Parts: sequence; C-alpha cells; structure tokens
Amino acid sequence: MLRPLALTLGEPAGIGPDIALAAFAQREALDLPPFYILGDPKFLARRAKRLGLNVPIEVVTPATAGDAFARALPVVDLGIAVTAEPGRTDATSAPAAIAAIDRAVADVISGAASAVVTNPVAKSVLYKAGFADPGHTEYLARLAFAQTGNPAWPVMMLWSPEVAVVPVTIHVPFIEVPQRLTRDLIFETGRVVAHDLKTRFGIVNPRLAIAGLNPHAGEDGTIGKEDAVIVRPAIERLIADGIDARGPLPADTMFHDAARQTYDAALCMYHDQALIPIKTLAFDHGVNVTLGLPFVRTSPDHGTAFDIASSGKANPASLVAALKLAARLAAADAANKRAPVTALP
Repeated sequence: MLRPLALTLGEPAGIGPDIALAAFAQREALDLPPFYILGDPKFLARRAKRLGLNVPIEVVTPATAGDAFARALPVVDLGIAVTAEPGRTDATSAPAAIAAIDRAVADVISGAASAVVTNPVAKSVLYKAGFADPGHTEYLARLAFAQTGNPAWPVMMLWSPEVAVVPVTIHVPFIEVPQRLTRDLIFETGRVVAHDLKTRFGIVNPRLAIAGLNPHAGEDGTIGKEDAVIVRPAIERLIADGIDARGPLPADTMFHDAARQTYDAALCMYHDQALIPIKTLAFDHGVNVTLGLPFVRTSPDHGTAFDIASSGKANPASLVAALKLAARLAAADAANKRAPVTALP
C-alpha cells in the first residue's frame, strides 16, 4: 500500500480548510486515498464547527496517519497556532502556509508521504511576508534542490479528463511574454511534459500540440515573427529528440471536441491561452500538477476564494480530483520503480 498523501493547509483564511474538511467528511463515498493535513488541529476543529461538519480531529505522525484516517481527520501539528478568521488573513497566515509546504516536501523526500497535495495560497499574503518565489511551482523546485541537491525543471500542467494544458510562460505580465519566450524554454518544457506523460500518466507515445503565440500562429510571419523564429525551431528540436510534437497551431482552433482527440497535452505560450480552455471545460475538477519534480505534487485548480470561506459553499471537487490524481501518479512512480528521492546528508 502507498503511504498517505501529505496535504497542506494552504491559506487558512481561505477555502483550503473548508474543502479539506468537506472532502474528508465524504471520504468513503468518494473513495479517497488516505491523507493527512499539515496544520493547527485546534484551528481545523474550529473551522469544522463553523461549517457544521462532524469531523473528528486526531493529531498524528505521518506513520500513524493511515490507521487514523478511517476514524478521524489525521492532522500533523506544526506547532503554529493559527488565528486567521475566514476571509481575513493575519500574521499567522503566511507562516502557517509556508511551514505546511516545507513539511510536506520534507515528508515525501523522507519517504513518510507518497505525494504532496497543496491547498491554495494567497501569493500577495506570502509576498508581504518575504516569500521570494513567484508561486508554489517555483518554490517546490527550490525546496527539492535544497533538500536533494538535484536541480529540477518544474512545469505547471493543468489536467482534467477533458484536456491537459501547459502554459510555457506562467505568471508574467502579458507585455513581457515575447521577451521571456525562448526556444530553450519551449523545448525544455515540452521535454519534461513528454517524459512525465510517459512515466507517470502511462501514455506510451505522448502527443504534444503546441500553440502559436500570435493570432493564426503568425500567419506566415504577417502577424508577428515569433512563431517562425522561436516556436517552430523549438518544435523541430522536440521532433528531432523523438517527441511527437506539432505546431505552431492557431490557438483558437485547438480546443474543440475533435481537436482535443488528436493530442495528450497542449503547450500554450502564455497563462490565459492555457487556462481559459481548461477552466471553461473543467472548472470544478481541474487539477494543477507540477511536472519535472522528483516527487508527485498536485493541487486544486482554483484560488483561496476568501469571499466564501466558512460559508459551506466551497466545492471540494477539484481537491478530490487532486487527491485521486496524486495517488494515481505516486502509484505509477512505485510501479515504474522510479529512483527514490533522497535528502542531502
């Protein structure tokens, strides 16, 4: 049996605690894999009471979490008392969120957990507390390197049964996208995507559809030169590397039903080009997956939703999908006898 999943608290003033509690309350009906949450057990008990959920809390170690899961929500106490109220962050928000991520990564690297599942964080809150990375993806890669000494090329993929998309550039202002977009960035992103689709998702010959940057993929250079000068050479390099890749394709015709049957993942040149289609097709059950790490990490594909925290309106479907996908990918790692992650001495 796989070890339990390590679930982070996320931003405590948001809906992360709500969806974790709601998912646990339905664990048998949803056939959820065992997980434990990293956070303040007293805070989680208060939030469960606010939500009217009968969720017993049990303080555990990762080693005892699997046994506890049948009777109570297993919580690994990080020793940080959380005082944030629903919708109102406070001085405990950032330390609690960051400590949970740090411990989840440490647990999966030590072998205590099989994968990391992260609840949503509020990046603006983390930035004010001195958080230096653009987001979860980059921070996880830095933690992996710090603890193992092995550099990672992290890639954000949004996955659902309907479509899987990858933004090549992520959280950068749109005006900077053409400057950030390089042949190497597209190639390395495509290489990581193809590798993890094969080894973790079980797709023998992954097919990548790669969008152009400009309308109509540049229209032979009449609507911008980037697709001919940057995107196409990167695709040719992927093909030369043995990867089934095609493009640059006009993004406006890549996401209808018939088009989606022709590829396993779509690489898009900027954030909204990738996220608009998946959030249209799979708003409630899309999953954020970080590829290229030496361990599995998934997350719900939504934010903190401060406005509905503790209201009972938060839908746990995306977290449920993230937990199930994390267990599936961790099982694939085990079946493939993927080299274990080891921490530096």
